Amino acid sequence: MNIKDIQNLIKFVAKSGAQEVKLEMEDVKITIKTGPDSQPIETTGFVQQIAPVQVPEAAPVAPAAPAPAASAETPETDEADDKLITIKSPIIGTFYRKSAPEKPAFVEVGDTVKEGDVLCVIEAMKLFNEIESEVSGTIVKILVDDASPVEFDQPLFVINPS
Repeated sequence: MNIKDIQNLIKFVAKSGAQEVKLEMEDVKITIKTGPDSQPIETTGFVQQIAPVQVPEAAPVAPAAPAPAASAETPETDEADDKLITIKSPIIGTFYRKSAPEKPAFVEVGDTVKEGDVLCVIEAMKLFNEIESEVSGTIVKILVDDASPVEFDQPLFVINPS
């Protein structure tokens, strides 16, 4: 089982509303608990443990303030806003706009991206996961500051598809 399979399992459990899911394979045991009363899991043997997933109950997580460059935009009509695509975090982790501190950011507001282009990386459990664009278009807003923690399904970018 690779990290993508685990991420997909976490997404599925969070959306299903299940309180607890256990998966045992040859040398891997995974338990995912959701809800506010989730407790850490104690196990023995070789175990791959996933942290409890916190699912928002009523109010969605408020995104961080947009990047300064985004504030220079002119207001758009509601019709134009309906066409915008929001790229959301597929995992919980730390959001990074660059691959390394001395490297340039993957994307800036106003950049044109193609489907599959890397927008950022999210560090989760010491692994850096590249987040790719789901659509081609222009970056309208970057909703998270560099090196900020992000939640599952938190909006990261707003893209105007082309």
